[in-house]
Amino acid sequence: MPDAAHRYTAQLAGEIESRWRREWSARRVYEAPNPVGSLAGDLSGFSPDDKLFVQDMFPYPSGAGLHVGHPLGFIASDVFARYSRMDGRNVLHTMGFDSFGLPAEQYAVQTGTHPRTTTEANIERYLEQIRRLGLGHDERRRVATTDVEFYRWTQWIFLQIYNSWFDDRQGKARPIGELIAEFDSGTRTLDDGREWGELDPSARRAIVDDQRLVYQSNSLVNWCPGLGTVLANEEVTADGRSERGNFPVFRKNLRQWMMRITAYSDRLLDDLELLDWPEKVKSMQRNWIGRSRGAHVDFALPGDRLIKVFTTRPDTLFGASYMVLAPEHELVDEIVADSWPADVDPRWTGAGSAASGPNVTGAGSAASGPNVTGAGSAASGAATPAEAVAAYRAAIAAKSDLERQENREKTGVFTGAFATNPATGEAVPVFIADYVLAGYGTGAIMAVPAHDVRDYEFATAFGLPIREVIGSEQGVGAAAWTGDGPLVNSGFLEGLTVDDAKTAIVERLEADGTGVGTVQYKLRDWLFARQRYWGEPFPIVYDADGNAHPLPESMLPVELPEVADYAPVAFDPDDADSEPSPPLAKATDWVTVELDLGDGPQTYTRDVNVMPQWAGSSWYQLRYVDPANSEALCAKENEAYWMGPRPSVHGANDPGGLDLYIGGVEHAVLHLLYSRFWHKVLFDLGIVTSREPYRKLFNQGMIQAYAYTDSRGVYVPAEEVEERDGRFYFDGAEVAQEYGKMGKSLKNSVAPDDIARDYGADTLRVYEMSMGPLDQSRPWATKDVVGAQRFLQRVWRLVVDEESGAVRVTEAEPTEGDLRALHRAIAGVREDFRALRTNTAGAKLIELTNHLTKAHPGGAPRAIVEPLVLMLAPLAPHIADELWERLGHAESLTRGPFPVADEQWLVEDSIEIPIQVKGKVRSRITVPVDADEQTVRAIALADEKIVALLDGEPRKVIVVPGRMVNIVP
Repeated sequence: MPDAAHRYTAQLAGEIESRWRREWSARRVYEAPNPVGSLAGDLSGFSPDDKLFVQDMFPYPSGAGLHVGHPLGFIASDVFARYSRMDGRNVLHTMGFDSFGLPAEQYAVQTGTHPRTTTEANIERYLEQIRRLGLGHDERRRVATTDVEFYRWTQWIFLQIYNSWFDDRQGKARPIGELIAEFDSGTRTLDDGREWGELDPSARRAIVDDQRLVYQSNSLVNWCPGLGTVLANEEVTADGRSERGNFPVFRKNLRQWMMRITAYSDRLLDDLELLDWPEKVKSMQRNWIGRSRGAHVDFALPGDRLIKVFTTRPDTLFGASYMVLAPEHELVDEIVADSWPADVDPRWTGAGSAASGPNVTGAGSAASGPNVTGAGSAASGAATPAEAVAAYRAAIAAKSDLERQENREKTGVFTGAFATNPATGEAVPVFIADYVLAGYGTGAIMAVPAHDVRDYEFATAFGLPIREVIGSEQGVGAAAWTGDGPLVNSGFLEGLTVDDAKTAIVERLEADGTGVGTVQYKLRDWLFARQRYWGEPFPIVYDADGNAHPLPESMLPVELPEVADYAPVAFDPDDADSEPSPPLAKATDWVTVELDLGDGPQTYTRDVNVMPQWAGSSWYQLRYVDPANSEALCAKENEAYWMGPRPSVHGANDPGGLDLYIGGVEHAVLHLLYSRFWHKVLFDLGIVTSREPYRKLFNQGMIQAYAYTDSRGVYVPAEEVEERDGRFYFDGAEVAQEYGKMGKSLKNSVAPDDIARDYGADTLRVYEMSMGPLDQSRPWATKDVVGAQRFLQRVWRLVVDEESGAVRVTEAEPTEGDLRALHRAIAGVREDFRALRTNTAGAKLIELTNHLTKAHPGGAPRAIVEPLVLMLAPLAPHIADELWERLGHAESLTRGPFPVADEQWLVEDSIEIPIQVKGKVRSRITVPVDADEQTVRAIALADEKIVALLDGEPRKVIVVPGRMVNIVP
């Protein structure tokens, strides 16, 4: 048996890997020089186009640590970065931590441990795990969003956005001081006709504050009394409860900080065309922004009031038979009637559905008013419209937006008010219903039940008219017709196509002053405040009159104070009328502060909300560029070098941004949209040279695994489950197998530490990169890891004699077959690494290794083995550097060179083609590439397998050059 000391075992792999991680650190091989500043270095060996900025999506340092699914993208980005570094690029690759968040705060609430203590311990644990994987990070550039020096610059960016406004004329953000200067000079006037110079300071402040990119607004938010905080939409379950704690969540108007991301809707949409992103992600962002062209239409109310609706289908205005406001709409309280109209349908009053069906008509607009004569009387419902509205609002207060949109059971109540349809002059009833949301459009709709599914369901439930205005074969009554057709029952639009009718009705509305063609967006402004402790404090204070004042940069950072209790004030979970009291409000000595903001010392109060977790992750790539800069967010020269546009490489419309961003598709909308918004503001203000933060995006798939549940449906540890005869058992009892995402909750996690211990970190890297295409999910199977280990053992044996430890390569000249196999591998592996096809790159290296093992059992030529080791390095860097050193090289191969293919060995001199007899392949022959038809015919007929099948001369021989020979006996 060979001496174990010279075999590539898990133990030897561990020793090699530990040593090379120390060597890489000591030699500083992953440090990328900047043009200027404390990280400046020698760039003379690189052209400006040789830079490469590779980044993974910011991980959160969970206390649970990593499972083997987490590092899939990290390893892939490292492979790409290593290949590029070996190929002569100046590569910036590092990793930081998105370390503000609820888990640390929740743990602090439960235990009293400061969130920073927990967070920093989790970061150290995380670093220990990812360092073991041999990731080639520039350690000098690591950041965490909880670092005071980092969130100082998060606060600084907030102030830049706060002190800016969006100039619609120029289509970009500008400093707010320039807006004030334009008002002062008279070059810009107020839209409402007031004179700027005649306004008092308070009125001027209100106008300016209303224009800022960060503003305060009474916004409809998700208020969770049981947690004492406002929640983002993604933190609310579909049934209107908090994801954490399962408490009721109520829609409530609160004064909150908002960011005017909607000002950038068009640029966020249009610039997607400039990005090398998966089309799926682009589509998700387009749908989220939701640009649609239509019209604002005014429905008149008594008392000179208007209900303004936005519709993408103004052509259906003649079919609008009722209106619906969101229950939270500001007009509801103004228009709700004192009493019900006579003989009102009880279904309209909240009394429940009546037996009668809808009033379905195909006629045009009727001269009479609405149908309000359904069965029964109002006695069984609320006594007044006001009571009905109040009861309905209370009943739906805990519903999430998602639940309200997806619920097919349509509910609502009549306000007692009627509005006038501007196309027909008809009085139409105005309802409130939860399927209309205050945050979308104007919070009001004109309902056309004949041609909208949700309107049809509501009209059916409430006995409302359903009028066909788009001609269809099915007519009205059975279902809503949502297809195209000629206009019918539509007055002057009769017979027009949908597109022509849209143009005609908008022209009429604009002429009458009852509407205007416009563009609408689904995107809402960004709610930018949380009632929590563990987040970035706002650099804002309030004076005695409640006016907000931004702090000067000299007062940054505003650090989190120490508090005795990290929990927000919690309330009765069902107390929808409660008001937030954030944890920071308890730090009274911190909240009340005396400052001189230019008018002498005054007493101010600090904002007791904190920024959402999205804040730090919206700009962190810029801090990677210049992490030690204490004078600026990042030096512009460094940002321009790493992220600036490269038209010579990417074309004239290159928006700039980092060169590769790898992460999960789950961040397709929120994080990526927020980051793009912040970056565009910084670009407009001249702080950065790139228009976009991420030029190229790649979404890796997931690693999935089997999980097991017992008879109670409780998950049991997957590693303790035994398989017997196709069934699965835990602790002697049969359990059910399921397949899904790997994670702690399913008890099917596999720790990378365990795989590294049992097989080596390089084996883990090779296995994960070989499991399948990187953008697809794949199943984890620990039993298959050994295949990757055996491949590395074969490579090891090409260099190292297992008995003596001596190098066993020879100085013999490689054969033509060796050279052809090598250069084909080089060409293919290069292409695969560039395209992130790590699985096929690995397959080509295995193929070359097998060729050398079989062709040279006594020792393979150095001229072939050394390029193999170099090509292996991105996938398995520890063993590659070890073998490179044993082959006699003093320098690490971290910076290459990566082999280059010789074109002469990529040209085929012969090809294999099949021979068919009676339509079936019976043999294969190898012929020269340039062989003519007669030569191919002769070789085919001389093949011994074909001779045995033929009885004399065949009737026909068909030669398809380069592809096949077909023989008819």
